[in-house]
Amino acid sequence: MTGPTLYAWLESPLGRLLAVGDEGSLVSLSIEGQRWSSGVGAEWRRADAPFSEIARQLGQYFAGERRDFDLPLRIAGSEFRRRVWEALRAIPFGETRSYGQLAQGVGRPGAARAVGLANGRNPFAIVVPCHRAIGADGALVGYGGGLERKRWLLEHERSLMSSWRGGSG
Repeated sequence: MTGPTLYAWLESPLGRLLAVGDEGSLVSLSIEGQRWSSGVGAEWRRADAPFSEIARQLGQYFAGERRDFDLPLRIAGSEFRRRVWEALRAIPFGETRSYGQLAQGVGRPGAARAVGLANGRNPFAIVVPCHRAIGADGALVGYGGGLERKRWLLEHERSLMSSWRGGSG
């Protein structure tokens, strides 16, 4: 990262979100208590202003006014993980894909478990929509923020899709 590591706590219907980055880009977004989240580092500095755009876009998403995020992300990870995360970003709002479908999409058929592991290490909760990945049988599985939050996100998106199709949004 360039400059000091900055962070801000953002309120959401899912609980507090921890945004981490610098003056120019977002490095991670996690739900408080999420598996694999490191929490706040001892050397980090709280600064709300650099995260005003993520806060604005998240507010729009939760209000049903935004489907996709347009944020400067600093994505770190293996080439395979980055491909999985890009595949997640390609899943349309309100839809889901199985881990097997994602494995096919990244050119690794039969690697559904590896896709699931990469999905679980996604550093950008909600923004890179790992909540849209499901089991082959349609079951909700494997969400670092908890399955109740995954269910909430999917229901939120589906309900908005229904209202948008109905012409009210």
